[in-house]
Amino acid sequence: MSSEETQVRASIGGLPPFWDRSVAFVANLLGLFFGNEEEVAKLSQEVGDVDSYGGRLIPILDILFTSRNNVLLLERRPDESLCGYFRQLGLSLPELEILSHREYTELGHRLGSADESSIEVILERLSQHGAGWMDGYVTDSVLERIATRLGKQTITTAAGSYQGNNKWLLFEHVRDRGLPHVATEVAAGVDQIPECLELLAARGFRSAVVKAQIGASGIGLIKVPAIDSGDPLPEIGNHFFYEGAAMVQGWLEPGVLGVARIFSPSVQMFLDDSSVHLFDVTEQILSSDSIHEGNESPAPLLKTRPEVGDELLRQASVAGEWLHSVGYRGTASTDFLVVERDDGELEAYVCEINARVTGATYPAVLARHFRPQSAWLLRNIRLHESLAGDRMLELLDNSKQLYERGDAAGLLPINFNLGRDELVFKGQFLCLAETLDECHQILGDTASVLPIAWEYERD
Repeated sequence: MSSEETQVRASIGGLPPFWDRSVAFVANLLGLFFGNEEEVAKLSQEVGDVDSYGGRLIPILDILFTSRNNVLLLERRPDESLCGYFRQLGLSLPELEILSHREYTELGHRLGSADESSIEVILERLSQHGAGWMDGYVTDSVLERIATRLGKQTITTAAGSYQGNNKWLLFEHVRDRGLPHVATEVAAGVDQIPECLELLAARGFRSAVVKAQIGASGIGLIKVPAIDSGDPLPEIGNHFFYEGAAMVQGWLEPGVLGVARIFSPSVQMFLDDSSVHLFDVTEQILSSDSIHEGNESPAPLLKTRPEVGDELLRQASVAGEWLHSVGYRGTASTDFLVVERDDGELEAYVCEINARVTGATYPAVLARHFRPQSAWLLRNIRLHESLAGDRMLELLDNSKQLYERGDAAGLLPINFNLGRDELVFKGQFLCLAETLDECHQILGDTASVLPIAWEYERD
């Protein structure tokens, strides 16, 4: 179906009609990079213990795939006490299986070769499930091989998944459609980056960012501060050029080119076979290097400048139509930079599309499931001292902060990140309330009443 035939529907604050299908979903966070093993290694180094992040899908998979005969393939066993809490909330949970990143890649290699020994057990586990479809954070060649072998369909194609996550392809489309776009130069290798920086400095930028065509969670993105200072470049590895040329973009920031303030809203989307559904407008909480640390909704920017909402939806529609046209299907986020100029004028720029279940998908789906039209806040929290999952839930319950079914407000743990000792060292926590101020108050109250020190951290 061409983009001209694609219908775009906006139902902000509610949930779209998700898939009436059952799925075997591979929750392999290290599979985000389509074979770029250097990016895989860097994510492992920077985040650590990424094998428990897939647990975020446990409470939402049966909402996304409503036939409910679903199986979720995690890299490690989740915290059982948290699963019990989800059941108390009335959530339907998928069946769980374990498939490590090593097993996943080995399965792909063996299915692509003549030697298929030692993979029969894994395939047998999958073939026993009645799910007719397969999906994952991304659909790569490994997932396609597994689905073909099992006689299952994939929700999206490997080509659609790859193109939908390619920042350069999106940039070309945005530029060709006449939408505002950030000043961008192209570098075929590290040796061409200095010339790109000189061109951006001549246009008035004082900083820049180098982006690989495919990246996630801050991997494949590096800021170059003070581009006209003559300082050595940060280390830019070969993984930036794995897909081809890298993008070198001017860094929009206060004090540059008449910029007063920067905002980072994001439109949450769902693409089915015929339509693009826009269902939430959030605002990203980013570090100084633009690394994702959380989300909140409704986007605070819309409270003070509601007129920008229509422009975000207009540009998200253009981006969503393109994403649909390349063959991607499923949940996605269109991320923006919104610039407020010194004269008060606003301008929105499509920054990137993340064509997958993203860090904003989990809270948006759960929030709209329990509290349609409410406010919500998601933060990644690292504990200063690890503790057992059941103890964490007990502390939250005793402090009257834990969200219970039917409550108007509360703190809902979405996932616990576990260390080698099976204790919780980090987690993703969702605050639900009528207003964002109340959400922030809940998080502040929780920090003050619990005997646990913590800090906010990247996704």
